[in-house]
Amino acid sequence: MKILSVNAGSSSLKFQMYEMPEENVLISGVFERIGIENSFYTIKINGEKIQKNANLENHEVAVNILINELLDNNIINSLDEIKGVGHRIVHGGDKYSKSIVLNDEILKDISTLNELAPLHNPANISGVYAFMKQIPNAIQVGCFDTAFHQTIKEDRYRYAVPDEWYTKYGVRKYGFHGMSHKYVSEKVMELLDKDLANVIVCHLGNGGSISAIRDGRCIDTTMGFTPNAGIVMGSRSGDIDYGIIPYMMNKTNMSISDIDNALNKQSGMLGISSVSSDFRDIDAKIAEKHKPSILAHHLYVNSIVGYIAKYYVELGGVDAIAFTAGVGENAPHIRRMVVDRLSCLGIKIDREKNDEFRFGKEGIVSTPDSTAKVFVIPTDEEVVIARDTYSLI
Repeated sequence: MKILSVNAGSSSLKFQMYEMPEENVLISGVFERIGIENSFYTIKINGEKIQKNANLENHEVAVNILINELLDNNIINSLDEIKGVGHRIVHGGDKYSKSIVLNDEILKDISTLNELAPLHNPANISGVYAFMKQIPNAIQVGCFDTAFHQTIKEDRYRYAVPDEWYTKYGVRKYGFHGMSHKYVSEKVMELLDKDLANVIVCHLGNGGSISAIRDGRCIDTTMGFTPNAGIVMGSRSGDIDYGIIPYMMNKTNMSISDIDNALNKQSGMLGISSVSSDFRDIDAKIAEKHKPSILAHHLYVNSIVGYIAKYYVELGGVDAIAFTAGVGENAPHIRRMVVDRLSCLGIKIDREKNDEFRFGKEGIVSTPDSTAKVFVIPTDEEVVIARDTYSLI
């Protein structure tokens, strides 16, 4: 059965087509700069990447081109071969705790959550409508980034704010990167060959989040009402004292929109280093002994270690810690710095082995006598979407 996994952004559309249930990837790609000048797309098939320029006026045009590529490359002979299209939808609020078959009524309901994810949900939904129009016989499935975290109990997802803020306005912890945390935790359980285990997943990329997972169910996570909470990130501040906001507004005459932009796009590693939000650029400056970049690294590691320690206690000990996403998978020195700080818990890293794990390599990087296994697991959110879509069909 052929299943498409789709992630539609405001000006992009990523896709991957699977043969299910074998989970074989038949073709993948991304359409970029949709609705903007100089738009183009890239497809990868049989290990070869091909980039083409195209006038991508909107998502519907991108979907049309995608369909033509599927036909031209003999991935399908007719649209009827595509049985399902699974869509990443960032925010499902506290209503959608699992993936669901989409229709007009449900999409209208999901759109009421747009103000919780104004940059993402409208684009996700527009992608769904484009595929509904172009591939009407395929079942459309919504897979929510927030769903995996809906097992968190009220004493961990509520904030100590006026009750009406929660009951009337939905102010609570939602958590994000759910599909990544789900995939990685399930992979760790498989590699441990256990049905019951305490796992901490560190999804470390330009955005980053950490989750505490007991027996496959999330009990806590770092991101909150928005993705800006938790650890230091590429350009997001992570946790701060909220009193900074009115203070800076009074001192600088910044608007609340200016403050929001600064905390989301000008803070984190970029704000501390004044170099970049890209960890590779910061690493290059560290090699030159650039003090702000060195400081940024230490603040970053501190924030990760602090949450791992917290979740270690919440879980009552851990069987495994897993690193994933761009930084988690490809920055051995970050993994080493974090795990070295956990040595008081008996968790140890094999430095030689750790240095070997990059660019898609999966496995254990801890020493044999470590009290918890340390894994590097390349994440795969697309296959989670494909699995949920296949399951629902």
